[in-house]
Amino acid sequence: MAVGKIIKALSGFYYVLHEGTVYQCRGRGNFRKKKVSPLVGDIVEFKADKQDEGYILSIEKRKNEFVRPPIANVDQALIVTSATHPDFNALLLDRFLVLVEAKRIEPFIVISKMDQLDEEQTKEMEEYKEMYEQIGYSVILSAVQDAESMDLIQDHLAGRTTVIAGQSGVGKSSLLNSIDPRLSIDTDEISQSLGRGKHTTRHVELYEISNGLVADTPGFSSLEFGDLQLDQLPECFPEFVAVQDGCKFRGCLHNKEPKCAVKAGVEEGTISKQRYEHYLQFLDEIQNRKPRY
Repeated sequence: MAVGKIIKALSGFYYVLHEGTVYQCRGRGNFRKKKVSPLVGDIVEFKADKQDEGYILSIEKRKNEFVRPPIANVDQALIVTSATHPDFNALLLDRFLVLVEAKRIEPFIVISKMDQLDEEQTKEMEEYKEMYEQIGYSVILSAVQDAESMDLIQDHLAGRTTVIAGQSGVGKSSLLNSIDPRLSIDTDEISQSLGRGKHTTRHVELYEISNGLVADTPGFSSLEFGDLQLDQLPECFPEFVAVQDGCKFRGCLHNKEPKCAVKAGVEEGTISKQRYEHYLQFLDEIQNRKPRY
């Protein structure tokens, strides 16, 4: 028996990485009985007599998991948002940040296509960078041909399992391919074998890039807050958490309550008014969410 990490799941097979070798495995039948499905990212105990004839025996407890994309044990999320084409969308970025924070996964932000901006637009992106860094997030302003920003991104990837999030067209594929040109070859081969277009890979796979593992995923197909509860939302805004002990009421939702430290911070300018407005939109969305049965 050995312990490895699932780096790909496809057509009922699980590909387990162990000491530099990948073993093709099936899941034991008892997983189905327990209604447990192995996920990419799972640490598993497996037995393999040959490289293409293995069985997964058990799955270690997960530290986190996503449903869409189906992946477990993620260390960080690289959230890619473009400065232009499509235009920078702070509301969408904050939505991604909440989804990632809710899973207790550390995000870092890459604003792509900086080379396509004029001076005024560049200044605006630099101001956003400063705002998010003050909250505590790492932010990289990136252009694909910019070696310095690529080096910074690679430093973040080293030694960690990273999932990439971002709307379509923001340059996720270009970013990864510029970091590691082998990835585009792999992605093409997989896509062709599935009979799909170049960038429409439907399964999740972990690639070894920059001494870390990066998930090439079909993306976050759902940007709904799903099971996120009202009292969890404030915990997804680090700048609120930093001052919430100053609120008069415990469990303050920072909305209509008096003597709220978050609202005071917005008035004083120490908390972004725009971020707070996004928070109120998300709060309203969760409050008015239709119950699921």
